Amino acid sequence: MEWYNLVSLAGVFLLVGFAWLCSSNRRVVNWRVVLWGICLQLCFALFIFLIPAGSRFFLFVNSMVVKVLESATAGTRFVFGRLALPPGVIGEGGETSLGYFLGFQGLPTIIFFAGLVGALYYLRIMPLVIRGFAYIFSKLMRISGAESLSASSNIFVGIESALVIQPYLKKMTRSELTTVLAAGMGTIASTVLALYVFYLQDLLPTIAGHLVSASFLSAPAAVVMSKMIVPETGEPVTLGISVKPHYEREDNIIMAIINGAWSGLRLLGGIFTLLIAFLGIMALIDLVLGGAGGYVNQWFGLNLDWSLSGLLGYVFYPFALLLGVPPADAMEVARLLGQRPILTELTAYKELAVLLENGVLIYPRSAIIASYALCGFAHVASLAIFVGGVGALVPERVKDLSRLGFRALLAATLACLMTGAVAGVFYTSGSILLGR
Repeated sequence: MEWYNLVSLAGVFLLVGFAWLCSSNRRVVNWRVVLWGICLQLCFALFIFLIPAGSRFFLFVNSMVVKVLESATAGTRFVFGRLALPPGVIGEGGETSLGYFLGFQGLPTIIFFAGLVGALYYLRIMPLVIRGFAYIFSKLMRISGAESLSASSNIFVGIESALVIQPYLKKMTRSELTTVLAAGMGTIASTVLALYVFYLQDLLPTIAGHLVSASFLSAPAAVVMSKMIVPETGEPVTLGISVKPHYEREDNIIMAIINGAWSGLRLLGGIFTLLIAFLGIMALIDLVLGGAGGYVNQWFGLNLDWSLSGLLGYVFYPFALLLGVPPADAMEVARLLGQRPILTELTAYKELAVLLENGVLIYPRSAIIASYALCGFAHVASLAIFVGGVGALVPERVKDLSRLGFRALLAATLACLMTGAVAGVFYTSGSILLGR
């Protein structure tokens, strides 16, 4: 094992230690959750990175996701024409691309994938897979059936995951609610996975396989971090009980696809709104900070980046080193990690694509670790969405949810970093999953 792999391995445990320092009750530590959570991540990463059968399976998954993504673009090309053609692509009628437009090329695929997920729910495929993962989490880590079901459903869906445990939300402990929020923000939904693939596919051909594996790795990581930051001191109602997903099955598959697509359209509208609002506000804040910081740099002879994401980049710099990112690339990766909490993972992945295209990142290892560490909804906008969404299902617990929100966001952020560190542990230049 190379030096940087050992650094990443140490980073896994140091991140857990940092979560313990941030704990609401340091005297209570559920070591079974911690050890089994880490073990699940390491075993899964070992399977996909080093074992040929596992690597080939995820290359197959990568290929399937890419093919499904190609199918998703059929509808957008019919609706938007040349605007939907990515740069360098020529349409069936010989028309050329007009350039890159996120709103016409990347984001509309969310509607397609939301309809596909709706169909998988109707066919009972999704509930069966979710129950399988929930069984593993509850039996090995001995967390409650409801929170294990929530964590496993978040591997595939986003805020909709709260619906599968709606009957149990009212009586959940504070620790369980933290896990529900952290699992939601520490993972991504399959509906937006296609968008990240769209960004990076040309630069990292196996990115779909990596993002799918990151989704699986982040679920147990979110459980570990949430239980470290808000330990369980109560008695969960569903502890030791296998819980079935709660969802309303549509009358037929056509209605399932239609309602899923409408849900995707609402999600698409929310993403448009958040990007427009947050990017504008962040630009204004950066303008103010840049003006003030310019005088500070001039007075003290400094050369600091005074943008908000730049300042957060300095905060995340030691964490980037902990993940096993080589020092030559650590500052750039730290800037990406600093963007995510305020500008969402969308802009961070887009910036990662720019860095790769321009050859800024020196080591391929850095790009892989960054793609894993960024794979989560751990940002302020998502915090508002999850607290508001879950609170709408249980209005009587809104006060608890709002008080636990930032702790859950911290747990989700650390969970994503932990996933990046685990990827760094098993990264090798000859890995089949890297296309070598």
